[in-house]
Amino acid sequence: MHYDPIKKTLGNFFFRRALTHKLFYFLLDFVLLRTWHIHKALKSYAKRKAKEQTVTVLDAGSGLGQYTYYLARKHPNWQIKAVDIKREELDICRQFFETCGIKNAEFSFEDLTAFVSSQAFDLILSVDVMEHIEDDGAVFANFYQSLKAGGMLLINTPSDKGGSDAHNHEDTSFVGEHVRNGYSIEEIEMKLQKAGFESISARYTYGVPGNLSWRISMKYPILCLGVSKWLMLLLPFYYMLVLPVIVTLNLADIWMSHSSGTGLQVTTIKGWPETEIRGNDMGN
Repeated sequence: MHYDPIKKTLGNFFFRRALTHKLFYFLLDFVLLRTWHIHKALKSYAKRKAKEQTVTVLDAGSGLGQYTYYLARKHPNWQIKAVDIKREELDICRQFFETCGIKNAEFSFEDLTAFVSSQAFDLILSVDVMEHIEDDGAVFANFYQSLKAGGMLLINTPSDKGGSDAHNHEDTSFVGEHVRNGYSIEEIEMKLQKAGFESISARYTYGVPGNLSWRISMKYPILCLGVSKWLMLLLPFYYMLVLPVIVTLNLADIWMSHSSGTGLQVTTIKGWPETEIRGNDMGN
């Protein structure tokens, strides 16, 4: 199933006004499990950076802009550069941020396989992006070149343990825009090391509770919208019914340690040994 037409339908409904745009971001933050994992890691990172006047961030593949919005509002002294290859989404985000008066974020059309800004960023955030890019090695190399010494790369992506709802090599991704179903920990570590990163900390997300949460909060509603966009009118009632279950499952997933899961969260700090990565809690 292709996800972009569904995102466009949602955008046509929510992005007409700043108030409903903000509501959309709030709902994403509340419902999407990956957002819970990312926010946990970012809060831990922010504690380490509390004494620094300015932090430069690259939101690599900013999409609908929810993470740029979260960081820009939470940390007004940080400077965020959000890049993507979808001009329409960039234009929508740019207009929304201007309407809200948010001045510490900029949006730019960039291809991550070619974009390099040498040693410019303290943090690079890549959320559900790498599964869309065939030449991931080039992107990882560009991330390495674009990070300052001691800068952190935070990646969230599907794993090969059922990520993209594909449970074997013959399965196709639930999201038609994906070029790969997911990474193994060994594969993503190897590719990051080839790009120059020396030590990587990777862990599974979307364990048993998280996978169930994803089905309830995302898969089933998306399948309904794929049948008819008019079913969106029923979604508020659906979410009112299942929201307590989603929140409980999400809380369980972010605090549990998973021996396997359909998602991966990966952290690496340029030039830091692995013991220091693990010693400084990055939300992993």
